[in-house]
Amino acid sequence: MAQLIVRNLETHIVAALKARAAARGRSMEAEHRDILRAALDSPRRHATLKEALLAMPNVGTDRDFARARRRPRSVRL
Repeated sequence: MAQLIVRNLETHIVAALKARAAARGRSMEAEHRDILRAALDSPRRHATLKEALLAMPNVGTDRDFARARRRPRSVRL
């Protein structure tokens, strides 16, 4: 297995990792491994355009967005 060394982390990040690991009863290293696995191990499937459009809420009808028809302006020639 490979090893990973992470340098130059902000103090508050290290403290948050330490607190999270303690809350779950494991080492910081084990918590770090779990975070990396969760972020990178599972392939993320992006929604297709069709799925994104179908997920949009129904907000009205086309008539709600229709522009009012006005008489054309008069032009002097």
